[in-house]
Amino acid sequence: MSTSVHAITDGLSKLGLQQPSAIEASTPDYNIIDVFRNYITNELHRVSDVDQEIIFSALDSPNTLDKGDLIVPVPRLRLKGVNPKDKAVEWSEKFEKGKFLSEVKAEGPFLQFFFNKTLLYNLVIGDALARKTEYGALPLGLNKKVIVEFSSPNIAKPFHAGHLRSTIIGGFLSNLYEKAGWNVTRINYLGDWGKQFGLLAVGFERYGSEEKLASDPINHLFEVYVKINQDITAEGETSPTNEAARLYFKKMEDGDEEALKIWKRFRELSIEKYIDTYARLNIHYDVYSGESQVPKELMKMATKIFEEKGLIHEDRGAKLIDLTKFNKKLGKTLVEKSDGTSLYLTRDVGEAMKRYNTYKFDKMIYVIASQQDLHCAQFFEVLKQMGFEWVKNMEHVNFGMVLGMSTRKGTVVFLDNILEETKEKMHEVMKANEAKYAQIEDPDKIADLVGISAVMIQDMQAKRINNYEFKWDRMTSFEGDTGPYLQYAHSRLSSVQRKSGYTEEDLATANYDLLVEPCAANLIRTLAQYPDTIKKALKTHEPSTIVTYLFNLTHIVSQCYDILWVAGQEKELAVARLALYASAKQVLYNGMTLLGLTPVDRM
Repeated sequence: MSTSVHAITDGLSKLGLQQPSAIEASTPDYNIIDVFRNYITNELHRVSDVDQEIIFSALDSPNTLDKGDLIVPVPRLRLKGVNPKDKAVEWSEKFEKGKFLSEVKAEGPFLQFFFNKTLLYNLVIGDALARKTEYGALPLGLNKKVIVEFSSPNIAKPFHAGHLRSTIIGGFLSNLYEKAGWNVTRINYLGDWGKQFGLLAVGFERYGSEEKLASDPINHLFEVYVKINQDITAEGETSPTNEAARLYFKKMEDGDEEALKIWKRFRELSIEKYIDTYARLNIHYDVYSGESQVPKELMKMATKIFEEKGLIHEDRGAKLIDLTKFNKKLGKTLVEKSDGTSLYLTRDVGEAMKRYNTYKFDKMIYVIASQQDLHCAQFFEVLKQMGFEWVKNMEHVNFGMVLGMSTRKGTVVFLDNILEETKEKMHEVMKANEAKYAQIEDPDKIADLVGISAVMIQDMQAKRINNYEFKWDRMTSFEGDTGPYLQYAHSRLSSVQRKSGYTEEDLATANYDLLVEPCAANLIRTLAQYPDTIKKALKTHEPSTIVTYLFNLTHIVSQCYDILWVAGQEKELAVARLALYASAKQVLYNGMTLLGLTPVDRM
């Protein structure tokens, strides 16, 4: 993250003000609301004698702007034997507003603080236009390392809805931690090992085509996988095909070079294809890992530690760990099959050990569906019982299911098919407006970007733990709160700037005293909340926190269009309004890219 450009401190000094003395938890060079928090904390400490840290942590954002920019619920100040309502009145009367506040109100047991609008306009617009894509970034995780493991599809199986959700949420979390100053490593831990590869190899000998494998590996391997499974079903219980697959995988486990050669090709060609698909979603990985990449010696070491710690007991040749003595809900978990082949859990443990040795991470996040809650809890408990301190820095970010996700033709879902179909649908909608369509340089690309926004916003709109229904018509609509609507809002703000003819130099000298309308005040107060919104999303790991904020922002912008005209106004007024719209466009752009979208300038 670049260091602060001091736009906030410079903005204060232009108005003859200094940064109020800063509370340790605040970042006033990056977050305008922290400037006001520090001022209120110092002043409230003066009139109340309450400890500054307590005041600072009690300051809250009200849910609607009419209740102020910040509020303090007096009971949260931990005072004994006082009437909160009386104290609120007493303190509001003694409070020095200075040039920072326009009003301090006692409302029941609450103190409501309203920011000075002149100061807010200068700081917010100045900061957004100076810091551009860095507006909202916070130095919270400097020198800290986080690993985010997400997507993790199984090679040769469809990239299904669960992987789509993991991909979108994991991509967002990676961006979010970067914006908060962390050093992020993105890992895709592929399902690239196990008996299914024995099945694939046997199937490829029967049904494979070198040509199809080279041109469309994922779809072709899936076709092979389906056919070979049909053979096994037809053969019944003692399937010779199934036995051949088991033996083939055993050869892979034993390091047979010929067996591994085919598997390596399947893996490499699939990763190449994945890289293209991920690129469409603005997602890249630092590491393509996978179950196959866990070193054997680490799995052996894991099993040795299980035994040394007395965790293992055998049952008919298989090795199990009984976790019920640590937590009744966790049950028993299998760590090695009777034929000696490894299982998920042992591989997960080996991989976690490898990652800690490699990265010495401060945090590791697994973005995995809620169906795997038990597995993740067992995995974390096993690491804890093995004596690894760092397990406390591991976190499972879970999510609900996507219901009813199929292509419009009702076939098996590959992510590529979904993205192609949303693109086609968007293209149809865009063609309906011939005049606008003629001005778009690359309509195919724009249709793709808007289509991807449709898929991603539908996914991120509600709390991630909720299941949601995949609805084509709702998702691709330009009405209501959808991805295309956000794209439309961004392209409209771009159009206002383009048509005005004013330059960035013009905006730098804008006179914000001309912005007197209530809707302008609502917009600026909302733009000021963006860094706080990022902070909140970091706590909750909820993409919906950012999505809700962006829709709120675009609705306020939309109300402003009817009142704050730029075209046809005197230059000074036009420039002031344009500066406000330009900062709104910057914040919308920053929020959309944080979610992983590519904002479009025309559509």
